[in-house]
Amino acid sequence: MTTVLYSGTFNPIHNGHADLVERGAGLFDKVILGIATSPQKNPAVLELRIKLANTVLAHLVNVEVRGYNSLTVDFAREVGAEAILKGIRTVTDFELEFQIQSMNRAMQPGIETIFLAPSEKYSHISSTLVRQIADYGGDVSQFVHPAVSDALSSGEIS
Repeated sequence: MTTVLYSGTFNPIHNGHADLVERGAGLFDKVILGIATSPQKNPAVLELRIKLANTVLAHLVNVEVRGYNSLTVDFAREVGAEAILKGIRTVTDFELEFQIQSMNRAMQPGIETIFLAPSEKYSHISSTLVRQIADYGGDVSQFVHPAVSDALSSGEIS
């Protein structure tokens, strides 16, 4: 069974993320969406991200959502992932992610990194831009699942 970890902060999860998970679910036996946090963050923030990701991805039977607060490669080992899936939208994304994968490979040589470009219709979406639009009262419904849009509108996500 091939397991891949798709990691990130997913703050918030958007349609581009969901697209990559759906496509990954077709390529791998199991996809674990790992939502990263840090000791400085309120645990309720992570719980909300997990809840929203579970709602967005509920239609996928081979996807599991889990939060973590460790190095991504350590979490990948913990969950039995053979690879880490990373979405690449731009050359800048690639440069950063390539550097990270080199460090990850040095720390955990057996875990590969797989880069996947988003579908064209989602390549412009970023969590930062979604939050900024929502902060100004803009309509983000074309970029996120309705549950995420509601959480943004209500101020649960900031």
